[in-house]
Amino acid sequence: MPVAAIDIGSNTTRLIVAEVSGSSLHELERRTTITRLGEGVDRSGSLSEAGIERVFETLAGYRRIVGELGVDRALALATSAVRDASNGGDFLSEIESRFGFRVRLLSGSEEALLAFRGATIGRTLTQPVLVVDIGGGSTELIVGDASGPGFHVSLDIGAVRLTERYLHADPPASAELEHCATIVRELLIDRIPVAVLREPRAAIGNAGTITTIAALDQHLPVYDRERVHGYSISRHAVHEQLARLAALPLSERRLIPALEPERAPVIVAGAIVCRELLDVFALEAIEASELDILDGAALLAAELHS
Repeated sequence: MPVAAIDIGSNTTRLIVAEVSGSSLHELERRTTITRLGEGVDRSGSLSEAGIERVFETLAGYRRIVGELGVDRALALATSAVRDASNGGDFLSEIESRFGFRVRLLSGSEEALLAFRGATIGRTLTQPVLVVDIGGGSTELIVGDASGPGFHVSLDIGAVRLTERYLHADPPASAELEHCATIVRELLIDRIPVAVLREPRAAIGNAGTITTIAALDQHLPVYDRERVHGYSISRHAVHEQLARLAALPLSERRLIPALEPERAPVIVAGAIVCRELLDVFALEAIEASELDILDGAALLAAELHS
């Protein structure tokens, strides 16, 4: 029997419907919609009516898809934006009553562990690896190996949050870019033990920032999941793409092939996080993955169903 899971993130709302067998997935449907739920939350402390309505409109479409594929209920997971919002509880209650989805608010720790689980589906880890999930409101970092996660942390350095706090000029001013990078770098150094920084020799990155950089580095005319998944992005390429994106005004970034126009406003901040991570961990590359917290959520949905 198929299961459905929905990831309600700070920037995107995503759906997966899949047949689950043990720890493997057979994907039936996957959808992504940029809903910008976290827009303004860092400043106001609450979800905006516009953001909520964008999510509700998207969920209505997802509910139709779930029903057509023969799934009775979906598991909807909420993350950083809802955690931070004073009206997050009311928002989740409305989702449950309006759409019939089972809802769950993830802590930062739960979000990190689920991201690791999704990113490592089908992999045999032979060495410690860093899994990176750059979201809209937060970034999750997990270091683990074949025995599972050994270290994990959730940091409030998501692409939406950083953009709203530090990148105001169009294009961003040099001083803004450096200040944002310094904030990210200092937080990473402060929150991650030196021993952990030295441990991983490989990295896997998922979510829109890293997969988009993978597409841009390949000069894809349109986004292609098959060509993005498993693609190795060098540290030099991350520096190069960040410099390119930061130099363009938003109107021109929206026109870049393979960059979703609605991701263009926050891609610079996301790329800053990616660059600083590779520099602080002294890693020469990061592998882009299309498997992420959404896939982990599908495994969780199957477990809860059984």
